[in-house]
Amino acid sequence: MEENKLDIYQIIGFLFLIAAVFWWFNVTIPNLEQNALEEKEIISQTNIEEKNNNLIKDVTEIINSNNNINSSAIGSELESEEIIIENEDVIFKFNTKGGSLTELQLKDFVDYKGDDLFLVKNNNQNISLTFDLINGNKLNTSDYNFVYETEKKGRENILKMSLIVSEGQSISFEYKIPESGYMIEFSVKSYGMSSLISSESNVNLNWSLDAFRQAKSIDYENRYSQLMYQYDGDETDYLSSYSDDDDSEDSISWISYGQHFFNSILVFDSPIDKVQFESKKLFEDESKESLFTKNYSSLIPLSLSGSEINKQMKWYFGPNDYDILNQYENKIYDSIYFGWGIFGMINRFIYFPFFGFLSKYFSAGLAVILMTIATRLVMSPVTYKTYVSQARMKVIKPEITELNEKFKNDAVKRQQETMKLYNKAGANPLLGCIPALLQLPVFYALFCFFPIAYQLRGKSFLWAEDLSSYDTIAELPFSIPFYGDHISLLPILASIAIFFYTKMSSGAQMQTSQPGMPNMKYIMYLMPVMMLFFFNNYASAFSLYYFISNILTILIMISIKYFIIDEEKIRLQVQENKKKPTKQNRFQRKMKEMMDEVEKQKKLQGKK
Repeated sequence: MEENKLDIYQIIGFLFLIAAVFWWFNVTIPNLEQNALEEKEIISQTNIEEKNNNLIKDVTEIINSNNNINSSAIGSELESEEIIIENEDVIFKFNTKGGSLTELQLKDFVDYKGDDLFLVKNNNQNISLTFDLINGNKLNTSDYNFVYETEKKGRENILKMSLIVSEGQSISFEYKIPESGYMIEFSVKSYGMSSLISSESNVNLNWSLDAFRQAKSIDYENRYSQLMYQYDGDETDYLSSYSDDDDSEDSISWISYGQHFFNSILVFDSPIDKVQFESKKLFEDESKESLFTKNYSSLIPLSLSGSEINKQMKWYFGPNDYDILNQYENKIYDSIYFGWGIFGMINRFIYFPFFGFLSKYFSAGLAVILMTIATRLVMSPVTYKTYVSQARMKVIKPEITELNEKFKNDAVKRQQETMKLYNKAGANPLLGCIPALLQLPVFYALFCFFPIAYQLRGKSFLWAEDLSSYDTIAELPFSIPFYGDHISLLPILASIAIFFYTKMSSGAQMQTSQPGMPNMKYIMYLMPVMMLFFFNNYASAFSLYYFISNILTILIMISIKYFIIDEEKIRLQVQENKKKPTKQNRFQRKMKEMMDEVEKQKKLQGKK
C-alpha cells in the first residue's frame, strides 16, 4: 500500500490561502467600511447643505418680504442633537437647537436630598442671540438648529456650533472647555453678515436662569441668592434678595447669578454698556415644595464691528467658594457678599483665611470652636477692663440708690451728684457698653460669614447634619410664626448661655429704674428670647459659635472675679479715690457746664 505523504507545496499553498483571506479581511473590509462612512458623510453633508439651502431660502424670504414669518419654522428640517463634553469637575451637555448649554452637572456635589447636583437642566436656562435684520424683522438664534464640530486642542475641548445662513454667512457659538475647573471660554461671532445686519442694528445676548433649590430651607437660601454685577472697574452692586427687582447699568464687567453656595458668572472681555437686569422670586411659602428660588435674566447689548459680531466671554459654573473664585481674574470673588465696609474687610482678610486654615486640619465643627476660642482670647482684655468697671459700680451701687431717692424730684441735681460720685470712685458706667460696641463689628461680620462660608456646606457636627443650615431635634406638626416648623437644639443652648451672661454682666451695675423709664432689666432679658426665635432657622454654625462664645465669656468673667480681681481691694481703692480732690476732664467739664446752664434756666422759669 502506498504511504500517504504530506506535500510541502500543499502546505505552502494552504498558508498562502490563509494569508490572502487574512489580507482581504484586513484591507478590503475596512476600505469598504471607510467608503460606506464617507458615502454616509457625503449623504449627511448633502442633507445638511440641502437643509441649509432651505434655511438660506427662508432667510432670504424674510429679507425680501414685508410680512412677518414665523422664525421657529426656519431651519426646522435639521434635527436637534445633544453633545456631551466633560472634564474632571463638570459634565456639560449642549444641544444643536439654539446652539446652547442645556445641562450642567457638578460631579462632586449633591443637593439637599442627596441627588446629583445640576445648575442647568430641563430648559431652566436660556442663552440666545437676537438681532434686527435690515428690513426690520428680528431673528432669535434659539429658534434654529445649528451644525457643530468638535476639536481637541492641547488641554482644551473645543465645540463650535454654527448657524449657517448662506454660503459665507454664519453665526457661531464657540465653547472652550479645559480638562479641569469650572471656567469655560465662550465667544459669539458672525461671518459675512453685513448684508443682513446693518451697523445700527440692535444685537442682544439674552441670558436667563431659573435657579434650582439646593437647600432644605428655601427661604434661608433665598436670602443669600442674588444677582450681582461689577461695573466701573471694581464697583459691585446687587438686586434685592427678598423681592422682585430690576436695574440697568453701564460699564459692566461681569454678571453673577448667585444660588447661595453655587454661582453662574458671565465675564466679559471688555465692559458693556446699557445692560438690563431683573430678578424675580419664584416661591411663595417656605412650607410648600418648590423647585426654584429665583428667576434671573439679563439683556446684554453687543456692539458691532463693521456689521459683524465678535465678543469674547468666559463663563463660570461652580461652587461659590472664595478660595476657588480667588484663582480667577476680574475679582469674581466679589460675587460673594462678605458684608458692608469694615465688616466685609474683617471677613475677607481675617475670618475667611483663618477658618480656611483651621478647616484643613480639623473638622468644620472643631474649626468653628477653635475660631471662637481665638476670638474670645483676643477680646479678653476688653472683658477684663469691663469687669473691673462693673466691680467699682457694684461698690458704689448703694450710694447711687441713695442719690436717686434723695433727688428723685430733681433730675438735673441727681445727674450732677451721680457724675461726681462716678468721678471720685473712678468708675465709668460707659465701660459696660464698650464690649457691646467692640463686639458689634465682630458679631455682624460673623453674621455675614457663617451663611456664606462654603466650607460649612454639608459638614456635620454632633447632631447637626449640616452646619450651613439649621439643626433639627424635632419636627412640629404646625408652623409657629417667626419660629418655624421644627425645634433646633443649638439655638436653645445659645439662648441659655446668653441669658446667664446677661445676668452676670448686668447684675453688678443694674440701677433702679427711673420714673418714666422702661425697666432695663426686663429689656435685657428679652434678648435671649429674641435670639431663640432668630437662630432657629439660621446656620447652626452661628448658634454653635454664640453658645461657645458666651460660655467662654462666662468662664473668663468667673476667672477674673475669683482669681484675678480682689473686690475688697477695689472697695478700698474707691474709698481712697473719694478722699482725693476731684479732677474733671474736658468732657466732664462740658457736661457740668451744660447741667449748670439747664439748672439756671430752670430757676429763671421758676421766678417768672
